[in-house]
Amino acid sequence: MFTGIIEELGEVVAIEPTGDSSRITVAGRVATRGATHGASIAVDGVCLTVTDPSPKGDRVTFDVIAESLRRSALGDLRVGDRVNLERAMVLGSRLDGHLVQGHVDAVATISERRPEGRGREGDVVRLQIPGDLAPFVVEKGSICLDGVSLTLTAVGREHVEVALIPTTMELTTLGHKAVGDRVNVEVDVIGKYVQRQLDLDQEDAR
Repeated sequence: MFTGIIEELGEVVAIEPTGDSSRITVAGRVATRGATHGASIAVDGVCLTVTDPSPKGDRVTFDVIAESLRRSALGDLRVGDRVNLERAMVLGSRLDGHLVQGHVDAVATISERRPEGRGREGDVVRLQIPGDLAPFVVEKGSICLDGVSLTLTAVGREHVEVALIPTTMELTTLGHKAVGDRVNVEVDVIGKYVQRQLDLDQEDAR
């Protein structure tokens, strides 16, 4: 489980295709320090398991299966790309973001990006999302984009908007994303459980 508060920007230093899967090595200084075999780290919002930690603690390698590549934008990564990193949360620590599983629901595409206000208030980003995610997005609710916990400022049937403050743009990859770029989306897990129960209630009522 994660919180959507990015600890650092890592760098992809190696990608090794292995059939339909890949081995991806990421360098860092914070999230990789002390990482052990089997540890969980969210890479651009995707929960991955460390399979080969570096003895120096400056990089980690993940085996990324075909399912993860298919359901996320990790397949778009190239050597030299920056990625958002967050270690699994510690039970009892502050939850400054929201509950994030690292299980990506879909990939969204940035359709618009505009400055917010006349100064450096930040940017507003609009993303096109699959229509089946509409029940899980609400204005002022939470969403996770590339591992970053954000508040929804506007929602539609096939789009959402978020406002990025300067700190978020500086400390995460979202500061460099442009129109046409793809990002990983995870909707609020509580909303998914509520919708599942409603679906079951409707099935029982038939």
